[in-house]
Amino acid sequence: MELLFVALGGAIIGLGVHYAAPWQRERGVLLVPAIGVVVSAVVWLGLTVLGWPWDGGWIWAVTLLLAAVAAAVAAVVLGRSRSTSDERMLVRLGG
Repeated sequence: MELLFVALGGAIIGLGVHYAAPWQRERGVLLVPAIGVVVSAVVWLGLTVLGWPWDGGWIWAVTLLLAAVAAAVAAVVLGRSRSTSDERMLVRLGG
């Protein structure tokens, strides 16, 4: 059940990052939240396998912080690369 809550937290954080980061129109609305979900679930699973107690506060803080960082990095990198790619394509097409 906690994994579901962690995944939901990752989705909410990813959605917030999507709307807070620049280049919103260059990436899909669900891409950054999906990255937040995947990262939070994988980190949570890894930390529980390492023996971190699921009812402790540190596992929640580390998991959600890493999900936020991964979502923010992905949003900036994907937005910048898509914007650059679109500009190159526009120049190549003669626009």
